[in-house]
Amino acid sequence: MTVRVLITNDDGIAAPGIAALARAAVDRGLDVVVAAPREEASGTSAAMTAVERGGHVVVDPHPLPGLDGVPAYGVGGSPGFIALIAVHGAFGPPPSVVLSGVNRGANAGRAVLHSGTVGAAFTAAANGCRAMAVSLDVLSAGEATAVSGGAAVAAAARVRDAERHWSTAAHVALDLLPRLTAGPVESVLNVNAPDVPRARLRGVRRGRLASFGQVQMTVAEAGHGFVRTALEEPGEAAQAGTDVALLAEGYASVTAVRAVTEVTDVDLTGLDPTAS
Repeated sequence: MTVRVLITNDDGIAAPGIAALARAAVDRGLDVVVAAPREEASGTSAAMTAVERGGHVVVDPHPLPGLDGVPAYGVGGSPGFIALIAVHGAFGPPPSVVLSGVNRGANAGRAVLHSGTVGAAFTAAANGCRAMAVSLDVLSAGEATAVSGGAAVAAAARVRDAERHWSTAAHVALDLLPRLTAGPVESVLNVNAPDVPRARLRGVRRGRLASFGQVQMTVAEAGHGFVRTALEEPGEAAQAGTDVALLAEGYASVTAVRAVTEVTDVDLTGLDPTAS
């Protein structure tokens, strides 16, 4: 039976990464439907937000170039919201797999908590659908990072999207699909690939979550009635074997993550005196 796949993202339906991921999935013979925010929704985590028109969530057809016959929709909602309504049949038969990406920029370290790309995958997994988040590291491949005014400004930002290697990340993701479908439903694979041609990719390795992302937000200035934030490079080098370190070395990184998991190593005994 053909696997039904939802492709979504947080960069928006017109972003090149989503088309690359959808194309790779179609090439593997998967049954693909695409639904993504009408506008960029980066940093929305697993937010449940939607735009209504006349009491209905806005859903507009948005055919993607080179993907004739693949239904695609621009949705007035966050990636997490889109994943949730997809598993309830909003775009036809519910998917058994959600692929979220290819995101413009790595989603690495504990900063994945804030990613709309990862948030969509977490939402799908929490609702019984296997899910993977896929990102392209636009700061990798040895491209320098200039620091100006305390903020990290990537020299890679000058590269046009059309010149990026979206297909590298897409092919890594599809190669990992059997591992995803063989694993527990509640787990998510978080995949990051460097922005290099497939022939230059050094390999795919399991990466631990770094204790920080590639950049960190800081409060640059606080005054009466305002706060100004900035992005800074972390003050310490990434530890070997983490997702951030592997990307810098030219490897694609894959990390199995799980959201909203109960822990048992916190002492909560004795709270209810009537409990036995």
